[in-house]
Amino acid sequence: MADFLNMMKKAQEMQAKMQQMQAELGNLVVEGQSGGGLVKVSLSGKGELKGLKIDPSLIKPEDAEMIEDLIIAAHADAKSKAEVEMNSRMQEVTAGLPLPPGMKFPF
Repeated sequence: MADFLNMMKKAQEMQAKMQQMQAELGNLVVEGQSGGGLVKVSLSGKGELKGLKIDPSLIKPEDAEMIEDLIIAAHADAKSKAEVEMNSRMQEVTAGLPLPPGMKFPF
């Protein structure tokens, strides 16, 4: 019974840490770039696009398709960085909690 109570206590602590982490992720901003820094995007830790910067040298009508591709690549770069950060923080929160293999948070 003591093991169950200890596990419940850890689960409550983990829930509080997860809520705090989610709030922090909302404030986290990561930057991705492509084209050697010609296109940059900023995303929140939750993947929301917060900013976009395009180097003026790229803005030519005939380059529109290339610019679109660079924006997509920069967004993917930033989103990947946000996911890495989120996974790292989740490992900190769930450290020491006996979870079945393959189980991920949030559910």
